[in-house]
Amino acid sequence: MLKVPLKVILKVCGITNQPDADAAIAAGATAIGFNFYPKSPRCIAPEAAARIATPGALRVGVFVNQPAPRIAEIAALAALDVAQLHGDETPGQYPAAIAVWKAARISPGFDFSPLDDCPAEALLLDGPAADLYGGAGLSFDWTLARGARHRIIVAGGLDASNVARAISLAQPWGVDSCSRIESSPGKKDHIKMIDFLHAAKAALGA
Repeated sequence: MLKVPLKVILKVCGITNQPDADAAIAAGATAIGFNFYPKSPRCIAPEAAARIATPGALRVGVFVNQPAPRIAEIAALAALDVAQLHGDETPGQYPAAIAVWKAARISPGFDFSPLDDCPAEALLLDGPAADLYGGAGLSFDWTLARGARHRIIVAGGLDASNVARAISLAQPWGVDSCSRIESSPGKKDHIKMIDFLHAAKAALGA
């Protein structure tokens, strides 16, 4: 496992196959996300994720309300560096011995104060998703990110057309994209993905 953190996070999430992982890393991705939420169209079995090589990039697992022992089991099997938690987990339910990024869905007037003492390494700020867990490919008011005391990773509706503006307004540790750079759920559009990563690298000075 890699030592966290890296200088900046350039994350591509929802990876389900080796060619997409290879193309992402070649274009500068520093983190690769695997979704272990069974209801996600991008869900991947831990054994399949374990077979996808990601040299030099953090391996991030996306979980929703999974018990900590099960997260630890999957983390060991899939050689994860980070558990990205999108459910209703409280700090007492975080897995031990692995870095945690806690996801929060940002809406107008969002109050960060309940998260001030959150022990997560970073907050992953996503757009609104109604009653769904995880993201819905929607962006939010990126200026709200400045209210967080944690390092932040901006997600939700990002692609090459808007990632530089998101970075300018939010001043994040990193960015994360998934659905906006796909040709279909779980399959990346390599041109869109590469364009996103190049634009993000330039804006972050990576």
